[in-house]
Amino acid sequence: MKNSKKNQKSILKSSRRDFVRNSSIVAAGMMLPGMEMSAMANVFNEKTLKLAVVGCGGRGTGAANQALKADENVQLVAMADAFEDRLSGSLQSLEKEFEGSKKVNVQKKHQYVGFDAYKKAIDEADVVILTTPPGFRPYHFEYAINAGKHVFMEKPVATDVPGIRKVLEMAKIAKEKKLNVVVGLQRRYQNNYLAIAEQIKQNKAGKIMSGQVYWNSAGVWVNPRKAGQSEMEYQMRNWYYFNWLCGDHILEQHIHNIDVANWFIGEYPISAQGMGGRLIRTGPEHGEIFDHHFVEFKYPGGAVISSQCRHQPGTWSKVGEKFQASKGTVDMNDAGAASITDLDGNDLFRYRGQRDPNPYQVEHDKLFASIRNNEVISDAENGAKSTMTAIMGRMATYSGQVINWEEALKSQEVLMPRDVTWNSTPPTLPGEDGLYPVPKPGKTKVL
Repeated sequence: MKNSKKNQKSILKSSRRDFVRNSSIVAAGMMLPGMEMSAMANVFNEKTLKLAVVGCGGRGTGAANQALKADENVQLVAMADAFEDRLSGSLQSLEKEFEGSKKVNVQKKHQYVGFDAYKKAIDEADVVILTTPPGFRPYHFEYAINAGKHVFMEKPVATDVPGIRKVLEMAKIAKEKKLNVVVGLQRRYQNNYLAIAEQIKQNKAGKIMSGQVYWNSAGVWVNPRKAGQSEMEYQMRNWYYFNWLCGDHILEQHIHNIDVANWFIGEYPISAQGMGGRLIRTGPEHGEIFDHHFVEFKYPGGAVISSQCRHQPGTWSKVGEKFQASKGTVDMNDAGAASITDLDGNDLFRYRGQRDPNPYQVEHDKLFASIRNNEVISDAENGAKSTMTAIMGRMATYSGQVINWEEALKSQEVLMPRDVTWNSTPPTLPGEDGLYPVPKPGKTKVL
């Protein structure tokens, strides 16, 4: 998520020792049914899979690192980014990490810079990593699938509803072509979540009736405006604060927790209503997004989920999920633990994940194993629908209205232009006071 060189270095510090240790745990049979050993067979064969990274910030660098560790015969051959400095910084980090091996072989002619660079990088590869700001994702995904490439793409998969429809369209084509698509909703590859999902499937907790999902934190980075910087470059460097690029933090971060609710309930919500605004992060450096959202999602089966996310320093921090079901309570701990207790507080099931594999690594392990075994992982449809859920929540907080799924899915509001160049005018601009227009509940129209 963070794109600074400091973050790139911190991501790459996930050492080989940790990976080897976690791999030994897998080998010892400690993986859950969602990570069968058969899925890890035949990973090593003679064909070298060529990898390309589109979006070379911290997340792209980390994903490339994990992909290169996931398979013995994969080689990074192409990279693309809007900024040359991000590409070169990412490449240097990866070359250092894999020094002495042939894992990283990105020749100068295959280092592509610019808004159309993604096409050239994708053309070079068998497997592509899509980790640009999410507004670009539908168009990059469309190109990759039409080109017949296997894909890892970060969440969220769009910032507007037309983008969602595009991803859903391409998800069908990916299935028809038997292409693997993994979306970076890594809790679906995390052992404590898989363990609880299996217990819910076996009716251990009963029917989920309500729940609370949280991503409350102090917020993220800001890159100060520099003298002579164009408005387009400034927004691209600070993509998190502009909806055409990011979609607001309810979408970019909180989608993880919202996706867990959808997964455990087994449905997508039919409506949303909520409230939000800006109280603390109100300066021009914070663009146009809210610093807090609260949404109630209603599901077809009757469940109601309360969703909280906040970017306010000095406040209560919480990232996780809790659900109330007919037989008891499901409590998730993002650190690795999880439990189901009955109505009297007695344990029905408890999971203590102390040395579980890193789910960010597992995503790539599973992706490459599926490619090697001629299998298919199809995360794109769910990724699109959980992204849509978060967009519907944003619509509710921005407008102050009840938003229905079917109506929202017909939205024609385009936040992300298809063709962007350095000469383009960004979709949102600051006023004379330097402040960007901010949604106003009760006045802002979203449908």
